[in-house]
Amino acid sequence: MSAIVEAVLDVLGGEAGAAHYGEGVSQREHALQAAWLAEREGAPAVLIAAALMHDIGHLLHGLPQDIAEHGIDGHHEDVGAAWLARHFLPVAVAPARLHVAAKRYLVATEPDYAATLSPASVRSLALQGGPMSAEEITTFRALPGAAEAVALRRWDDAAKVVGLATPPLSRWRPHLRAALRAA
Repeated sequence: MSAIVEAVLDVLGGEAGAAHYGEGVSQREHALQAAWLAEREGAPAVLIAAALMHDIGHLLHGLPQDIAEHGIDGHHEDVGAAWLARHFLPVAVAPARLHVAAKRYLVATEPDYAATLSPASVRSLALQGGPMSAEEITTFRALPGAAEAVALRRWDDAAKVVGLATPPLSRWRPHLRAALRAA
C-alpha cells in the first residue's frame, strides 16, 4: 500500500506538480501550503492528507491548464476522488471530493466569502454551478465529510501565497499512510 503513497508524492513532486491552473503558485506549492495550514490548525492526519491531495485531479485529468478560460470544468474533484477512493479512507477522500461544493456552499452562506476568492477561483466557480440553492445547502450540510470539506476549502483558499516556505513533500508521507485503507 505504500506504493500509492509514493505515487501521490510522485504526482505532486513531478513535472505535473509545477502546473499553475491560473494561480500564482504551482499545484505542488498549493498542496504543500494546504497541508501545512491544516497541520498548523491541529487537523487530524487524515484531514491533513486530504488537504495535500485535494487538487490531485487537476494533475490526473489530462486537460490543459487553461481549461476554465475555455469555459470547461474538468471536474477535478471527481477525477481525484475516484483515483484516491481506491486506496484511501473515505474520511480522507470525502473532503477532497467535496471541496468544490464547499466553495459553492460558502459563497451561498457567507456574504463576504466570494470577495476572498482568487480570480481563477471566481472563474471556476461560475463553471462549477455558482452559489448553492437553498435545497443544495441543505443537502450539502447532510453529507458525510461536509464540515471537513469546509475546513479544507478555507485552507485551499489560503494556500496561494507566492514564495511561502513550507515543509517538503516527504514531510507528509506519514499523514498519507495514516489515511490509507487497510490492506
